[in-house]
Amino acid sequence: MPEITQDQIQCVEEIFQRIVGDLAMIADRDFVVDSISAESAVRRPAGLGKIHISFRLGFREEGREHHGCLLVPLPDAITLACCLMMLPEEAVQSSRELTTLDVTTKDAMLEVGNFITGATDAALQALGYDHLEIVFEGCQGVKPDVRPALDYSEGDELVLGTAQARLASFPADTMILLLPASAFPAAA
Repeated sequence: MPEITQDQIQCVEEIFQRIVGDLAMIADRDFVVDSISAESAVRRPAGLGKIHISFRLGFREEGREHHGCLLVPLPDAITLACCLMMLPEEAVQSSRELTTLDVTTKDAMLEVGNFITGATDAALQALGYDHLEIVFEGCQGVKPDVRPALDYSEGDELVLGTAQARLASFPADTMILLLPASAFPAAA
């Protein structure tokens, strides 16, 4: 398996920091990263033990399109959507237990995806990857221990980032970032 480059590690770190920072602002809650790791992978990982929301990202450059995603544990994704809707704390707390979402929450989840896309784009622009256009390709629930659906050929190299992140007073949990290595081959 190819080794991850320092540029790819920097992309993962910058994207996570920007996403968490932007989502903290829209949620009006503390959202902090406790740790970040990055590695090269040739297989999409699954979100372990719980439902995740896959926020799908497209990376377009010069007529080519690459795909990736950010997996966020369902309770944290719901919390972010509820905060975006400015729901009271009690409603946020009880909503974290849901496994099915109403239309309003789904719409708010799509808006969270737009913020994630904007943060990813801003992070990459700051690192000089201005040749990439980042687009939001929707989101979907992913069952526990199931790999996210992604336009991806098994065996293609991915840049895999994981972050332990804490949203407000809730326990830290793992977010997983999948980036197409082909979009980040070397320093821009």
